[in-house]
Parts: sequence; structure tokens; C-alpha cells
Amino acid sequence: MEILNIPTAEFRIFLIVLLRVSSLLFLFPFYGSPVVPVRVKTALSLVLAFTLWPVAAKTSLGFPEDTVSMFIYVGAELVLGVSLALSARLFFAAIQLAGQILSFQMGFSMIETIDPQSGASMAVMGQVGYLTAMLIFLAFGGHHVVITALADSFYLVKPGGLFLTKGLWDTMTILISAMFTVGIRVAAPTMVALFFTTCAFGMCARFVPQMNVLVLAFPVKIAVGLALFGLTLQAIHIMVGRFAGEYSALLTNMMRMLGG
Repeated sequence: MEILNIPTAEFRIFLIVLLRVSSLLFLFPFYGSPVVPVRVKTALSLVLAFTLWPVAAKTSLGFPEDTVSMFIYVGAELVLGVSLALSARLFFAAIQLAGQILSFQMGFSMIETIDPQSGASMAVMGQVGYLTAMLIFLAFGGHHVVITALADSFYLVKPGGLFLTKGLWDTMTILISAMFTVGIRVAAPTMVALFFTTCAFGMCARFVPQMNVLVLAFPVKIAVGLALFGLTLQAIHIMVGRFAGEYSALLTNMMRMLGG
């Protein structure tokens, strides 16, 4: 029954550790998916919190006594978890954006399904690209990078020692801008091919008015789009592999900025 004799100060530190761990896991694209049961996510958060508790106890700046400082303390831990999770969500949102653009050009915009990862409605190609990128990210060990960064965060950002710096704001701005850039780069080859396909059918409609272009163009655009999107998956594989390799350095830089 020694676990019931935990000093109040140490128990407060454990709650802070649990808050940081759970805020990251519940918002991260893979761990925070609605497909993963809440009990599993809660159990994983508790296990990681117990594991990282001794590290946080050595680096903690102490738990505040007044209510206002406590809310600031808790808010800082939430900001840290949200910032780290958002850095990954923006990358996968770029893949989703590319799929959304291609679905619209291929005529799939009216066919939307429920994304099992987010529970929201998503175009078919966006869902295929997102799930493919997620599987490749896990194959490259991206989930291990997240857990390792979470352990290092207690050395780089001590509990209660978070600072919002201009460098962090600039980094998030770059990541948001890169989301649109990456999305367009992934979709660009297929977009160009579908554009020329549409132009070709436009010329056919001009020179052969008897041709039912609308009925003929729909399956052709789908076939061209699917064929080129299949080739695009190789580019997604390369981009996700590069992101997984650089993600550890990105998280480290972000945590150093948050640590002041």
C-alpha cells in the first residue's frame, strides 16, 4: 500500500506529467484517433506518466500554491502538448489537402466517407492519401520518435518553465505555410494531367459536337487520376520518410524554444 502514501507534492507533479502526456497523445494523429479506444489511450497515458514521473520530479520547478498560478501552470502544459501534436497534424493535413484537390478534379467531391482517424467527412482520395502516409510514418518508426521526444521534453522544458517565444511562432507559421506547399506539390502532377485531359475533351466537344463529352470524360478522368495518384504514392513515401527522419530534430528545436 505504499502507493497510497505518496507525498502531496510528488502527486501534484505526477498530475502535471499526466497532463503533458495525455494532451500530446490524445491530439496526435495516430494515438488520438477515434479508432483507438479511450481506455487504451488512457492506459497508455498512465503508463507513460508513471514511467516519466521520476524524471519530472528531478526537473520540476515546484507546484504553485495559489489558484491563478496553478491554472497558468496547467495551461502551459496544454500548450506544450498541443504544439507538439500540431506539428505532425499539419504535415498529414498537407496529404489530405492533396487528396481533396484531386478528388474534386476527378469528380469524387460528391462522394465522401467518414475518416476513421478523425471521425469527420473526407473525400475518398484524401482518406487514401492520409491513411497511406500514416502507415508509412509508423513503418519508419515515427511513433517511437514521439515517445522519445516526450521523454526528452522534461529536460528541455521543465514543468512550469514554458515560455512562448517569437521563434516558436515563426516555426508554426512556416509549418502552416508548408502544409499548402506540400499539398500542392503532391497533387501537382495529377492536377496537370487532369487539366490536359479536360482540355482534350474540350477540343473534342468543339470539333465533334455529336460526342457526349460529359459521359465519356467522367470515367477517363477517373482512370487517369487513379493511375497517376498510384504513382504519386511513391512520392508520398519519400516525403513521409524524410519527415520521419527530420521530425525528431523539429520536436527538439520546438521544445528548446518553449523552454526559453
